[in-house]
Amino acid sequence: MGCVTSHAAGATPARSLVVLGSTGSIGTQALDVVSRNPGRFRVAALAAGGGRVDLLARQAAAFGAEAVAVADPEAVPALREALAASGARARVVAGPEGVAELAAAPCDVVLNGITGALGLTSTLAALEAGRVLALANKESLIVGGPLVKRLAAPGQLVPVDSEHSALAQCLWAAGPSGADPRAVRRLVVTASGGPFRGRTRAELADVTPEMALNHPTWSMGPVITVNSATLVNKGLEVIEAHLLYDIGFDRIEVVVHPQSVIHSMVEFTDGSTVAQASPPDMRLPISLALGFPERVPDTAPAVDWTAAHTWTFEPLDDEAFPSVGLARHVGSIGGTAPAVYNAANEVCVEAFLKGALPFLAIVDTVERVVSEHDAGAASTVEEVLSADAWARARAAELTR
Repeated sequence: MGCVTSHAAGATPARSLVVLGSTGSIGTQALDVVSRNPGRFRVAALAAGGGRVDLLARQAAAFGAEAVAVADPEAVPALREALAASGARARVVAGPEGVAELAAAPCDVVLNGITGALGLTSTLAALEAGRVLALANKESLIVGGPLVKRLAAPGQLVPVDSEHSALAQCLWAAGPSGADPRAVRRLVVTASGGPFRGRTRAELADVTPEMALNHPTWSMGPVITVNSATLVNKGLEVIEAHLLYDIGFDRIEVVVHPQSVIHSMVEFTDGSTVAQASPPDMRLPISLALGFPERVPDTAPAVDWTAAHTWTFEPLDDEAFPSVGLARHVGSIGGTAPAVYNAANEVCVEAFLKGALPFLAIVDTVERVVSEHDAGAASTVEEVLSADAWARARAAELTR
């Protein structure tokens, strides 16, 4: 597998970056890391969906990007106008193929911060071109697991999710034994519990979009914030951990940790557990992925050890939040099943945000779509996209 699981020493030269999803939460924080470290990184290209062309143009001007892409071709005229107003001289490409073109462009690191399954083609393009891929778009690994694993060379794939970055750091800290899956007893993925931690299933019946979007710890986009409220996001992370570290689902545990300071842990076969701790700030895992194998100094504040701290851990309530158990089931089936889980969820979240679907019906509908799907292989992009399209169509029927 191509995931980075060992640390290498050595000086890091200035790196050229392609940032996909530059106007989103991950992308803007990545560019903040770049701006705080002049001379360490250079932005070669930027890509976004097309809904915030003014911001994309300002980013291109501020960082001197040579090329920009918008996934929505209809946004090109507005983007060209915004680029001219900002003084940027970037080349413009458009459509999913344009974003994938930039993902394969010459650079040192591609950060894939695109949201959803749309990121798959860019992930594959970056890997096929031999780029180091800083992967924040977990969906592309989940829906295209066999494809991504087949393409990723050792050291080419670096996780950006705080939990998987934490797991990688715990494995590095363990030394040579950390690289041996046989020495690992369990991966422990922590969850904040979202805004509804401690509620029973019955108490979740009347949850509104406004309530679900009020995350207690992280500031994220609407889809991932709702996924954190249903804990679908944690289910996706369980599948991602399995694919990244080749650890069986029976050895991956989710623990609720409301303070979000311990980002994940690795328990080894001798009984020792290694944890990674830092205040919740996505710039830390982003900077680690951009600068790997070296750390970027002073990226984020460390834990203040002069103050008292209380960190708590609770078991996951599988009855109130069945999404993680469903993800384990889907991941165990493999093939196209994870693509169906993810696609159906994206449609259901959109319906919920529009007021067309109750909160509890999000995961219930995803489970129904998964149960109706006859999982096949995911050995080609066409097979994955076909399953994705079927799941979206079926979920749309059920949410009308």
